[in-house]
Amino acid sequence: MTSPTSTTYHILNLGAGVQSTTLYLMFMRGEIQPHIDYAIFADTQEEPQAVYRHLAWLQSLGGPPILVRTAGKLGDNLTPVKGKRWTFLPNFMRMPDGSLSRAGRRGCTSTFKVEVVQRAIREDVLGLRRGQRWPLGVVIHGYYGISLDEARRSTSIRERCKTSRAWETPHFPLIDKFMTRADCTRWLQAFPVPHVVPKSACTFCPFHDDRAWETLKETDPEGWARAIQIERLVQGNGLQTRMGIPYLHRSCKPLAEIDFRRVEPTFPLFALECEGMCGV
Repeated sequence: MTSPTSTTYHILNLGAGVQSTTLYLMFMRGEIQPHIDYAIFADTQEEPQAVYRHLAWLQSLGGPPILVRTAGKLGDNLTPVKGKRWTFLPNFMRMPDGSLSRAGRRGCTSTFKVEVVQRAIREDVLGLRRGQRWPLGVVIHGYYGISLDEARRSTSIRERCKTSRAWETPHFPLIDKFMTRADCTRWLQAFPVPHVVPKSACTFCPFHDDRAWETLKETDPEGWARAIQIERLVQGNGLQTRMGIPYLHRSCKPLAEIDFRRVEPTFPLFALECEGMCGV
């Protein structure tokens, strides 16, 4: 039986976006104490290339170890296959009567982010085998890159830790420092980071705003093509199309036909960004 060598671990949930990058570099500089033992990046294998280049830059700095772990390629798990686990995207829906519906059921965050981080903690940090009980007295201090302007996102994480992850104590250093996303951007510029830190999210994430879609289209042809491919894939998924036709953009129009500089929202964007690690 493998036993952990410590009873307390400090772990950063690294999304490799603006906020969690700020935290990682602050920990590396010693601006936040105590030092973290690991940062964990849950890789959906569907991020824009800019995110992977940025992640490689972070790894080159020689800071706290970054564990990159994955549950597989998210886009390859969006259609039902007998005997294989599959997931839903939080698509927007055009209903049979022509009305538009807000984003629906979401399974990608839990399967490809939250569960991946938990598995890395159990297996890589603590050395536990599958099914092995959590060691008595071991506590994880989890750090999340959620800024003051997104403080409401911390609520679900706190509640999840109370109900299903009693072994984890969550921390939100950016909120404690009263730092917004804009503050993080200025901090990164002053560091300095030699490139613009990209937003971390799958290329086909339905929570992209129009600026993100336009950036993807203009700067990442491979990612843009993947988003169009995924939209067509989910539209061919019979289990999702029973209620209506799913789209990745809130206008419920095909991505390939949208001019993101001229799009007129049919209803306001709402706070449904991924919980936990996505985009931070």
